[in-house]
Amino acid sequence: MERERVCTMKVFLTPLMPFLLFLILPDGTVSSVCPEECTCSTPESMLCFHRHSSTMPKGVPQSTKSLFLFANDIEGLTVEDFDGLENLELLDLSQNKLTELSDGIFEPLTSLKNLDLSSNQITHISEECFKGMVLLERLYLYSNLIKTIHPAAFNGLDHLLELKLQGNQLTSLPTLSMPLLLLLDLRFNVLPTLGTADLQTPNLESLKLGGVRLTSLDKELIGSLKNLHELDISGNKLESFPSALKETKGLIHLSLAGNPMGPLKVQDLENLGELQELDISSLSLQGLPEEVSQLLPHLKKLTVAENPFNCLCTLAWFPRWLRAQSITLERTEETRCHFPPMNGGKVLERLEYRDFGCPTTTTVTTSTVKTTTTLPIPISTFPSTTRAIPVSRASDDPTSEGDDFPLPPVPASPSSSSMNPEEEQHFCPPHTCLNGGTCRLDQHGQVECTCPHGTSGMYCENHHPPSPPEADIPVVTVPVDAPDISSHQATATSVLLDLHRYIEMRPYIRGIRLTYRNLSGPDRRPIQLSLPASFPEYRLRGLKPNSTYAVCASPLGAPSGIDSVCTEAHTAAESIRGGPNAQFDDQKLTTMLVPAIAILLLLLLIAIAVGVFCYLRRKRAKGHLDLDCEPSQLELDGVKAGLDNGALPQKQPQLMIPEPAVQNGNLEYEVLLLQDHCTSNNNMTSHKPSYF
Repeated sequence: MERERVCTMKVFLTPLMPFLLFLILPDGTVSSVCPEECTCSTPESMLCFHRHSSTMPKGVPQSTKSLFLFANDIEGLTVEDFDGLENLELLDLSQNKLTELSDGIFEPLTSLKNLDLSSNQITHISEECFKGMVLLERLYLYSNLIKTIHPAAFNGLDHLLELKLQGNQLTSLPTLSMPLLLLLDLRFNVLPTLGTADLQTPNLESLKLGGVRLTSLDKELIGSLKNLHELDISGNKLESFPSALKETKGLIHLSLAGNPMGPLKVQDLENLGELQELDISSLSLQGLPEEVSQLLPHLKKLTVAENPFNCLCTLAWFPRWLRAQSITLERTEETRCHFPPMNGGKVLERLEYRDFGCPTTTTVTTSTVKTTTTLPIPISTFPSTTRAIPVSRASDDPTSEGDDFPLPPVPASPSSSSMNPEEEQHFCPPHTCLNGGTCRLDQHGQVECTCPHGTSGMYCENHHPPSPPEADIPVVTVPVDAPDISSHQATATSVLLDLHRYIEMRPYIRGIRLTYRNLSGPDRRPIQLSLPASFPEYRLRGLKPNSTYAVCASPLGAPSGIDSVCTEAHTAAESIRGGPNAQFDDQKLTTMLVPAIAILLLLLLIAIAVGVFCYLRRKRAKGHLDLDCEPSQLELDGVKAGLDNGALPQKQPQLMIPEPAVQNGNLEYEVLLLQDHCTSNNNMTSHKPSYF
């Protein structure tokens, strides 16, 4: 009974729950005061989303502290819209259609701390736009059309902590005197020069200047920001590593991506040991010095995407370091090898040590007791010519540390206690030189690769067209009137570019920026490659057949269009039967068909000869037989003659042998004449089959 009474009370009270909630909450906020098309989840919060109204909602409760009005199509504001909202602390007017802000428009909002006006169409910030907002802490004005800001527009905002102005059309900035400001975002405006007069923000922790067209970073400005932990200067025009960063300490997040500053040097990172996140993508890097692993011990996230890495032995340490330190490589799929061809296009992080083609580390030990020569893997940038590799020597130092990958030593010569200098030149790590190069140690203990004709580089890794037989050193003869770049040896999907003259006329360049695009197809987006200055020839692959490409070369690191030389390259038409592959298939097919036809003809001749021979033997055999019975009355040929009174002897069961019968490849008998009820000629020569 008690359980039934409780169930009855639940059924009775369920329809009355909204009414009871109205009585419990003060002023009936939830059930009666919330404006139409809005939601009041709590007495202090109201959300109006997609109202599709050009004006503010009416009847906002005075107790509201957080008012969310984003994406409402609001086109204008009036002071009356905010009457009675002295308690409001957060106002979100983002993604509306506001074009201007009147002076003192937010003055009634004396308690406001957070104001979001992003993603509108505001073009100007007036002098008294934010008048009376003395408690404002966060002001978001990004993604508008702001071109000008009055010099006194931010006066009085002494408590501001965050100011976001990115994605506008600013070409100048008023003096920002904000003693408590922690975050300033100015990205994607046009502000090529910023100094201490512009930013008087001594406590700034995060400064974002990406894409503002900086040509240099003001050393005094960065030096004045003693509390700076995050700096974004990506997508600018910095042609060298900013010297201001070499004296900066305390940076935790740094982005240098997309600047034409070229390769990083060890000394550039010496004072950045506290970095936890580093973005050096799109810097045309071909390698990284191994000292980075010691200079950045606290690194947790690294971005090196869109760099033309030369995945040679000098970069073999990199994937191993990432795994050992548990460093997250951002944009992994965009971090790939560009050279050598065996690693081209492979994801750098997924390569193993053996994939880099490193020579085996060798310890050369002489029979002298106290002298040990260690040959570690050399660390250097990609060379342009074959040169000596320095070899570190350790003598009488049992505590010296060797390479991370020590390998067994090469046995010393047993014949003598000291090495002949002529013999010592040939003690070298095996497989050091590629493409048939010869490795040796010179008299100074340095490793050298003697490269065969057609190759060059530290390890003879560069391929070149073979030189004339009579020349000892490859010499490239370039006509005086030859173009700086030209194309030849075109196939359906590749073109070989000749860059000899371009490099010869510009000995000062450190690399080549190669840009090409398809002029014959709908997709004409340019594709860029970065090449070392040691590439006199380069083959563009993956092209479209029967197309015309515009190919331009410019010095690596120079502004776009400076000293740029262009040419047109044409790929061959795609043909099913044409080209070297088809020729190879034709030769292969001919090689297979000719012997087959010859064999068939030989078999045909043998068959004809056998047929003629059988016919003649059959005819001759018939000439010696005298049959006195019908053709159907035949007896086995070869039966021994000697019939008495014309009676046949008792026969064994007949053996059915096909006609003609051939045994062991020779004709021992041709036709078996079977006689059922006739007498054979006693004078017939007996032809006994071999199975009797």
